Amino acid sequence: MINGKNIYKPLKAKLVEVIEESPVIKTFVLIPEKEFTFGTGQFIELSVDGIGEAPFTPSSSPLIKDKLEVTVMKTGYVTEYMHELKPGVYMGIRGPYGRGYPVNNFYGKEVLILGGGCGLAPIRSLLYTLEDIKDNLERVILCYGSKTAADCIYKPLFNRLNNTQKFEAYRTVDKADEDWDGPVGVATTLLDSIRINLKNSVAVVCGPPIMMKFGTIRLLEMGYKDDHIYLSMEKNMSCGLGKCGHCMMGKFFVCKDGPVFTYSELKNTPDIWK
Repeated sequence: MINGKNIYKPLKAKLVEVIEESPVIKTFVLIPEKEFTFGTGQFIELSVDGIGEAPFTPSSSPLIKDKLEVTVMKTGYVTEYMHELKPGVYMGIRGPYGRGYPVNNFYGKEVLILGGGCGLAPIRSLLYTLEDIKDNLERVILCYGSKTAADCIYKPLFNRLNNTQKFEAYRTVDKADEDWDGPVGVATTLLDSIRINLKNSVAVVCGPPIMMKFGTIRLLEMGYKDDHIYLSMEKNMSCGLGKCGHCMMGKFFVCKDGPVFTYSELKNTPDIWK
């Protein structure tokens, strides 16, 4: 028990909608049986009775407490089963766990967000939060890359952000098709044309490990300080409670000490990108 709450017992939630974001990614819209709160960047354990559970960072706004959205990539046994679920079934929510984004540290600054693939899920939750506090921010710039245009999730989000004061959103693809006329290249190539006030800026990186590695290297080359780079390290998490040891990374448990870290906290830890 923590603060009178059983951290092992899932909260029952009804699946009311399933949104197909890409060929392998779906967003599950859930209505918990009672209000559920989390901080942007924190994660939950989402379960299906008799099948299992897996950790996910909610992709919805933390300001909405009676509905939760979780974006799931089909990558294994549990997630493949989840992708077959239809509205009307019940799932379990355990959490929230971990350390999220310290948005108070972003006040008065420019926020550069570099994302790739399904990493846009926790980023979307962060963007909702930043929209709510935009009067306290200088500027928010999103640079996002996907393998193809079809693999991009939350496509309407980009137009909305580009029509929101203080926000800019840019996309690129690794491989273009006949319907794509935008930039081609990995997500870090978008940084070449971005103008940032480095003296008054923080950066957030979330995506596949290889993208996070080279994204961080590029940000350091640009002049970002180690403690101004925030990394969402959703690495090998399992139990969510620091009991199984599956997510150990040097001296850290990702599930307890993260999943959000500054690069200064991790830079001397071996194999953080594996």
